[in-house]
Amino acid sequence: MLAADLRGGYQVVVTDVNKDGKPDLVALASGMTELLWFEGPKWERHVLATGLSRMINTWPMDTDGDGIPEFLLAHAFENEAARSLGIVSLLTHGEDVRQPWTVREIDRLTTSHRIRAANGMFINAPLTGASAVAPEYRDHTPLVAYRPGDWHRQLVNGDDEGVVHGIYITDWNRDRREDILTASFKGIHVNLSQADGTWKREKIVDGDPAPWPKSGSSDVTAGYLRQERFLAAIEPWHGNQVSVYRQKGGAWTRMVIDDSLMDGHTVFAADLNGDGKQEIVAGFRGGKQGIYIYYEEDGRWIRQVLSEGAVAAAACAVADLNNDRKPDIACIGATTLNLILYTQK
Repeated sequence: MLAADLRGGYQVVVTDVNKDGKPDLVALASGMTELLWFEGPKWERHVLATGLSRMINTWPMDTDGDGIPEFLLAHAFENEAARSLGIVSLLTHGEDVRQPWTVREIDRLTTSHRIRAANGMFINAPLTGASAVAPEYRDHTPLVAYRPGDWHRQLVNGDDEGVVHGIYITDWNRDRREDILTASFKGIHVNLSQADGTWKREKIVDGDPAPWPKSGSSDVTAGYLRQERFLAAIEPWHGNQVSVYRQKGGAWTRMVIDDSLMDGHTVFAADLNGDGKQEIVAGFRGGKQGIYIYYEEDGRWIRQVLSEGAVAAAACAVADLNNDRKPDIACIGATTLNLILYTQK
Protein backbone atom coordinates (compact mmCIF):
# COMPACT_ATOMS: atom_id res chain seq x y z
CA MET A 1 0.00 0.00 0.00
CA LEU A 2 1.44 3.35 -1.06
CA ALA A 3 -1.05 5.60 0.77
CA ALA A 4 -4.02 5.23 3.12
CA ASP A 5 -5.26 8.81 3.55
CA LEU A 6 -6.54 9.76 0.10
CA ARG A 7 -10.00 11.15 0.84
CA GLY A 8 -12.26 10.47 -2.11
CA GLY A 9 -9.60 8.65 -4.11
CA TYR A 10 -10.65 8.93 -7.75
CA GLN A 11 -7.87 8.59 -10.35
CA VAL A 12 -4.36 7.18 -10.70
CA VAL A 13 -2.14 7.97 -13.69
CA VAL A 14 1.21 6.47 -14.73
CA THR A 15 3.75 8.91 -16.16
CA ASP A 16 7.39 9.95 -15.76
CA VAL A 17 7.08 13.18 -13.78
CA ASN A 18 10.78 13.85 -13.15
CA LYS A 19 12.39 12.73 -16.45
CA ASP A 20 14.43 9.93 -14.88
CA GLY A 21 13.13 7.24 -17.22
CA LYS A 22 11.18 5.51 -14.45
CA PRO A 23 7.39 5.46 -14.10
CA ASP A 24 5.76 7.51 -11.35
CA LEU A 25 2.16 7.55 -10.12
CA VAL A 26 -0.06 10.63 -9.91
CA ALA A 27 -2.90 10.20 -7.39
CA LEU A 28 -5.99 12.41 -7.53
CA ALA A 29 -8.41 12.41 -4.62
CA SER A 30 -11.55 14.53 -4.88
CA GLY A 31 -11.80 15.12 -1.14
CA MET A 32 -8.32 16.64 -0.90
CA THR A 33 -6.88 19.98 -1.94
CA GLU A 34 -3.47 18.56 -2.90
CA LEU A 35 -2.69 16.65 -6.09
CA LEU A 36 -0.03 14.07 -5.21
CA TRP A 37 2.60 12.08 -7.06
CA PHE A 38 4.60 9.10 -5.94
CA GLU A 39 8.14 8.84 -7.24
CA GLY A 40 9.06 5.38 -8.48
CA PRO A 41 10.54 2.98 -7.75
CA LYS A 42 10.60 3.77 -3.99
CA TRP A 43 7.27 5.65 -4.16
CA GLU A 44 8.35 8.72 -2.24
CA ARG A 45 5.38 11.05 -1.85
CA HIS A 46 5.40 14.59 -3.28
CA VAL A 47 2.86 17.38 -3.78
CA LEU A 48 2.27 18.27 -7.42
CA ALA A 49 -0.16 21.13 -6.80
CA THR A 50 -2.04 22.68 -3.88
CA GLY A 51 -5.12 24.77 -3.14
CA LEU A 52 -7.45 22.77 -5.39
CA SER A 53 -11.00 21.72 -4.56
CA ARG A 54 -13.17 18.92 -5.93
CA MET A 55 -10.55 17.61 -8.35
CA ILE A 56 -11.98 15.01 -10.71
CA ASN A 57 -9.46 14.20 -13.48
CA THR A 58 -6.02 15.00 -14.82
CA TRP A 59 -3.79 13.88 -17.68
CA PRO A 60 -0.12 14.39 -18.65
CA MET A 61 1.31 15.55 -21.95
CA ASP A 62 4.66 17.14 -22.73
CA THR A 63 3.52 20.28 -24.52
CA ASP A 64 6.83 22.16 -24.61
CA GLY A 65 9.26 19.36 -25.54
CA ASP A 66 11.40 19.44 -22.40
CA GLY A 67 10.75 15.78 -21.56
CA ILE A 68 8.60 16.60 -18.52
CA PRO A 69 4.84 16.46 -18.91
CA GLU A 70 2.47 19.29 -18.26
CA PHE A 71 -0.88 18.32 -16.71
CA LEU A 72 -4.39 19.44 -17.55
CA LEU A 73 -6.66 19.26 -14.51
CA ALA A 74 -10.45 19.38 -14.13
CA HIS A 75 -11.58 20.61 -10.71
CA ALA A 76 -14.40 22.43 -8.93
CA PHE A 77 -16.59 19.53 -10.07
CA GLU A 78 -20.11 18.61 -8.98
CA ASN A 79 -22.52 16.05 -10.43
CA GLU A 80 -25.23 18.71 -10.45
CA ALA A 81 -24.51 20.91 -13.46
CA ALA A 82 -26.00 24.04 -11.90
CA ARG A 83 -23.45 23.84 -9.07
CA SER A 84 -20.40 22.74 -11.06
CA LEU A 85 -17.90 25.40 -12.09
CA GLY A 86 -15.93 22.92 -14.17
CA ILE A 87 -12.58 24.70 -13.91
CA VAL A 88 -9.87 23.45 -16.30
CA SER A 89 -6.32 24.35 -15.29
CA LEU A 90 -2.85 23.84 -16.73
CA LEU A 91 -0.13 22.66 -14.34
CA THR A 92 3.47 23.55 -15.19
CA HIS A 93 6.69 22.78 -13.32
CA GLY A 94 9.45 25.05 -12.07
CA GLU A 95 13.15 24.23 -11.70
CA ASP A 96 12.45 21.56 -9.10
CA VAL A 97 9.60 19.22 -10.08
CA ARG A 98 9.39 18.07 -6.46
CA GLN A 99 8.14 21.49 -5.45
CA PRO A 100 4.48 22.46 -6.07
CA TRP A 101 3.74 23.36 -9.67
CA THR A 102 2.11 26.50 -11.07
CA VAL A 103 -1.65 26.29 -11.64
CA ARG A 104 -3.18 28.44 -14.42
CA GLU A 105 -6.87 28.39 -15.26
CA ILE A 106 -7.53 28.11 -19.00
CA ASP A 107 -11.27 27.39 -19.16
CA ARG A 108 -14.53 26.83 -17.31
CA LEU A 109 -16.93 24.26 -18.72
CA THR A 110 -19.72 22.87 -16.57
CA THR A 111 -19.07 19.36 -15.17
CA SER A 112 -15.65 18.98 -16.84
CA HIS A 113 -15.03 15.36 -15.90
CA ARG A 114 -12.63 13.30 -18.05
CA ILE A 115 -9.28 14.61 -19.29
CA ARG A 116 -7.17 12.72 -21.84
CA ALA A 117 -4.79 13.53 -24.70
CA ALA A 118 -5.09 12.77 -28.42
CA ASN A 119 -3.17 13.98 -31.48
CA GLY A 120 -1.20 16.52 -29.48
CA MET A 121 -4.29 18.05 -27.88
CA PHE A 122 -5.91 17.68 -24.48
CA ILE A 123 -9.45 16.28 -24.56
CA ASN A 124 -12.13 17.32 -22.05
CA ALA A 125 -15.34 15.30 -21.71
CA PRO A 126 -17.88 16.89 -19.33
CA LEU A 127 -20.21 14.56 -17.47
CA THR A 128 -23.41 16.28 -18.68
CA GLY A 129 -24.71 19.31 -20.50
CA ALA A 130 -25.15 22.58 -18.64
CA SER A 131 -28.94 22.18 -18.35
CA ALA A 132 -28.97 18.53 -17.26
CA VAL A 133 -30.96 17.69 -14.12
CA ALA A 134 -31.06 14.37 -12.24
CA PRO A 135 -32.26 11.70 -12.70
CA GLU A 136 -32.87 12.05 -16.45
CA TYR A 137 -29.92 14.36 -17.26
CA ARG A 138 -31.61 15.32 -20.53
CA ASP A 139 -29.28 17.61 -22.44
CA HIS A 140 -26.61 17.48 -25.12
CA THR A 141 -23.16 16.88 -23.66
CA PRO A 142 -20.17 18.54 -25.36
CA LEU A 143 -16.81 16.95 -26.09
CA VAL A 144 -14.01 19.50 -26.48
CA ALA A 145 -10.28 19.84 -27.10
CA TYR A 146 -7.49 22.31 -26.26
CA ARG A 147 -4.45 22.80 -28.45
CA PRO A 148 -1.30 23.76 -26.53
CA GLY A 149 -0.24 27.33 -27.14
CA ASP A 150 -3.50 29.18 -27.58
CA TRP A 151 -5.51 26.86 -25.25
CA HIS A 152 -8.78 27.94 -26.84
CA ARG A 153 -11.66 25.50 -26.45
CA GLN A 154 -12.51 23.64 -29.66
CA LEU A 155 -15.69 21.61 -30.06
CA VAL A 156 -15.06 18.00 -31.05
CA ASN A 157 -18.73 17.03 -30.99
CA GLY A 158 -21.94 18.17 -29.32
CA ASP A 159 -24.28 15.35 -30.31
CA ASP A 160 -23.97 13.07 -27.28
CA GLU A 161 -26.73 13.13 -24.67
CA GLY A 162 -27.21 12.40 -21.00
CA VAL A 163 -24.32 11.29 -18.81
CA VAL A 164 -21.01 10.76 -20.64
CA HIS A 165 -19.01 8.97 -17.99
CA GLY A 166 -16.07 7.39 -19.80
CA ILE A 167 -13.78 8.07 -22.75
CA TYR A 168 -10.95 6.05 -24.25
CA ILE A 169 -8.29 7.12 -26.75
CA THR A 170 -7.30 4.68 -29.50
CA ASP A 171 -6.55 4.57 -33.22
CA TRP A 172 -9.90 2.97 -33.99
CA ASN A 173 -9.71 2.90 -37.80
CA ARG A 174 -5.93 2.34 -38.01
CA ASP A 175 -5.16 5.53 -39.91
CA ARG A 176 -2.38 6.59 -37.50
CA ARG A 177 -4.56 9.27 -35.94
CA GLU A 178 -5.98 8.90 -32.45
CA ASP A 179 -9.74 8.69 -32.07
CA ILE A 180 -12.03 9.10 -29.05
CA LEU A 181 -14.42 6.43 -27.80
CA THR A 182 -17.21 7.74 -25.57
CA ALA A 183 -19.52 5.83 -23.22
CA SER A 184 -22.84 7.49 -22.44
CA PHE A 185 -26.57 6.95 -21.98
CA LYS A 186 -26.68 6.78 -25.81
CA GLY A 187 -24.18 3.91 -25.98
CA ILE A 188 -20.61 3.70 -27.25
CA HIS A 189 -19.57 6.04 -30.06
CA VAL A 190 -16.30 6.81 -31.77
CA ASN A 191 -15.18 10.29 -32.78
CA LEU A 192 -12.86 9.71 -35.71
CA SER A 193 -10.07 12.21 -36.25
CA GLN A 194 -10.08 13.50 -39.83
CA ALA A 195 -7.09 14.65 -41.88
CA ASP A 196 -8.42 18.21 -41.98
CA GLY A 197 -8.59 18.47 -38.19
CA THR A 198 -12.33 17.84 -37.87
CA TRP A 199 -14.00 14.85 -36.22
CA LYS A 200 -16.59 12.38 -37.47
CA ARG A 201 -18.89 10.72 -34.93
CA GLU A 202 -20.15 7.16 -35.47
CA LYS A 203 -22.19 4.85 -33.27
CA ILE A 204 -20.66 1.47 -32.44
CA VAL A 205 -23.19 -0.09 -30.04
CA ASP A 206 -26.21 0.92 -27.98
CA GLY A 207 -24.96 -0.49 -24.68
CA ASP A 208 -27.42 -1.68 -22.06
CA PRO A 209 -30.86 -1.87 -23.73
CA ALA A 210 -32.73 -0.81 -20.56
CA PRO A 211 -34.83 2.38 -20.76
CA TRP A 212 -33.18 5.77 -20.19
CA PRO A 213 -31.57 6.67 -17.72
CA LYS A 214 -30.44 3.06 -17.14
CA SER A 215 -29.40 2.74 -20.78
CA GLY A 216 -26.07 2.79 -22.54
CA SER A 217 -22.58 2.51 -21.14
CA SER A 218 -20.53 4.01 -18.33
CA ASP A 219 -16.88 3.17 -19.06
CA VAL A 220 -15.26 1.68 -22.15
CA THR A 221 -11.97 0.21 -23.29
CA ALA A 222 -10.72 -1.54 -26.44
CA GLY A 223 -8.67 -4.73 -26.36
CA TYR A 224 -7.31 -7.54 -28.50
CA LEU A 225 -7.55 -11.34 -28.46
CA ARG A 226 -4.50 -11.83 -30.64
CA GLN A 227 -5.82 -10.54 -34.02
CA GLU A 228 -9.42 -9.95 -32.93
CA ARG A 229 -10.51 -6.61 -31.52
CA PHE A 230 -13.10 -6.36 -28.77
CA LEU A 231 -14.73 -3.72 -26.60
CA ALA A 232 -15.34 -4.03 -22.86
CA ALA A 233 -17.65 -1.77 -20.89
CA ILE A 234 -19.11 -1.12 -17.47
CA GLU A 235 -22.89 -0.83 -17.92
CA PRO A 236 -25.08 1.08 -17.20
CA TRP A 237 -23.82 4.26 -15.48
CA HIS A 238 -22.00 3.21 -12.29
CA GLY A 239 -23.48 -0.15 -13.13
CA ASN A 240 -23.30 -3.81 -12.16
CA GLN A 241 -22.42 -5.32 -15.54
CA VAL A 242 -19.18 -6.04 -17.35
CA SER A 243 -20.11 -6.32 -21.03
CA VAL A 244 -17.95 -7.56 -23.89
CA TYR A 245 -18.59 -6.70 -27.55
CA ARG A 246 -17.16 -8.85 -30.34
CA GLN A 247 -17.75 -8.66 -34.07
CA LYS A 248 -19.61 -11.43 -35.86
CA GLY A 249 -20.59 -11.05 -39.50
CA GLY A 250 -19.78 -7.36 -39.39
CA ALA A 251 -22.06 -6.68 -36.41
CA TRP A 252 -21.08 -6.17 -32.79
CA THR A 253 -22.65 -8.67 -30.38
CA ARG A 254 -23.03 -8.01 -26.65
CA MET A 255 -22.22 -10.53 -23.93
CA VAL A 256 -22.62 -9.70 -20.25
CA ILE A 257 -19.81 -11.64 -18.59
CA ASP A 258 -20.55 -10.47 -15.03
CA ASP A 259 -23.55 -8.76 -13.46
CA SER A 260 -22.45 -8.90 -9.82
CA LEU A 261 -20.57 -5.61 -9.52
CA MET A 262 -21.83 -2.76 -7.40
CA ASP A 263 -20.92 0.76 -8.50
CA GLY A 264 -18.63 -0.37 -11.32
CA HIS A 265 -16.27 2.47 -12.12
CA THR A 266 -13.22 1.47 -14.16
CA VAL A 267 -12.38 -0.99 -16.91
CA PHE A 268 -9.29 -1.59 -19.03
CA ALA A 269 -7.66 -4.31 -21.13
CA ALA A 270 -4.10 -5.57 -20.78
CA ASP A 271 -2.15 -8.72 -21.62
CA LEU A 272 -1.25 -9.69 -18.07
CA ASN A 273 0.18 -13.15 -18.79
CA GLY A 274 1.93 -12.58 -22.10
CA ASP A 275 -0.20 -14.95 -24.19
CA GLY A 276 -1.12 -12.38 -26.82
CA LYS A 277 -4.68 -12.06 -25.53
CA GLN A 278 -5.65 -9.10 -23.40
CA GLU A 279 -7.51 -9.65 -20.18
CA ILE A 280 -10.25 -7.36 -18.87
CA VAL A 281 -9.73 -5.67 -15.52
CA ALA A 282 -12.78 -4.12 -13.85
CA GLY A 283 -12.87 -2.14 -10.61
CA PHE A 284 -15.91 -1.36 -8.49
CA ARG A 285 -16.49 0.92 -5.50
CA GLY A 286 -19.55 -0.64 -3.80
CA GLY A 287 -20.52 -3.90 -2.16
CA LYS A 288 -17.48 -6.15 -1.82
CA GLN A 289 -15.32 -3.30 -3.25
CA GLY A 290 -12.56 -4.63 -5.42
CA ILE A 291 -10.97 -5.63 -8.69
CA TYR A 292 -11.82 -8.57 -10.94
CA ILE A 293 -9.81 -9.94 -13.87
CA TYR A 294 -11.48 -11.81 -16.74
CA TYR A 295 -9.55 -14.27 -18.97
CA GLU A 296 -10.93 -15.42 -22.32
CA GLU A 297 -10.86 -19.16 -23.07
CA ASP A 298 -12.71 -20.62 -26.06
CA GLY A 299 -15.33 -17.88 -26.08
CA ARG A 300 -15.91 -17.95 -22.33
CA TRP A 301 -14.65 -15.37 -19.85
CA ILE A 302 -13.30 -16.75 -16.57
CA ARG A 303 -13.27 -14.42 -13.58
CA GLN A 304 -10.38 -14.18 -11.16
CA VAL A 305 -10.60 -12.10 -7.99
CA LEU A 306 -7.60 -9.82 -7.72
CA SER A 307 -8.95 -8.07 -4.63
CA GLU A 308 -12.11 -7.89 -2.55
CA GLY A 309 -12.52 -5.54 0.39
CA ALA A 310 -9.08 -3.93 0.19
CA VAL A 311 -9.75 -1.13 -2.30
CA ALA A 312 -12.97 0.55 -3.47
CA ALA A 313 -11.48 0.80 -6.95
CA ALA A 314 -12.44 4.11 -8.52
CA ALA A 315 -9.64 3.87 -11.09
CA CYS A 316 -6.74 1.61 -11.97
CA ALA A 317 -3.72 1.87 -14.25
CA VAL A 318 -1.47 -0.83 -15.68
CA ALA A 319 2.27 -0.61 -16.44
CA ASP A 320 5.54 -2.29 -15.57
CA LEU A 321 6.16 -0.34 -12.38
CA ASN A 322 9.00 -2.40 -10.87
CA ASN A 323 11.10 -3.08 -13.99
CA ASP A 324 10.53 -6.84 -14.04
CA ARG A 325 9.05 -6.82 -17.56
CA LYS A 326 5.64 -7.82 -16.22
CA PRO A 327 2.59 -5.54 -16.07
CA ASP A 328 1.55 -4.31 -12.64
CA ILE A 329 -1.74 -2.76 -11.56
CA ALA A 330 -2.13 0.36 -9.41
CA CYS A 331 -5.61 1.15 -8.05
CA ILE A 332 -6.95 4.06 -6.03
CA GLY A 333 -9.78 3.61 -3.54
CA ALA A 334 -12.71 5.93 -2.94
CA THR A 335 -14.14 5.10 0.51
CA THR A 336 -11.05 3.02 1.32
CA LEU A 337 -8.88 6.15 0.86
CA ASN A 338 -5.92 4.17 -0.43
CA LEU A 339 -3.49 3.64 -3.28
CA ILE A 340 -2.44 0.01 -3.73
CA LEU A 341 0.14 -1.49 -6.09
CA TYR A 342 -0.42 -5.07 -7.23
CA THR A 343 2.66 -6.76 -8.70
CA GLN A 344 3.07 -10.19 -10.26
CA LYS A 345 5.24 -12.82 -8.63
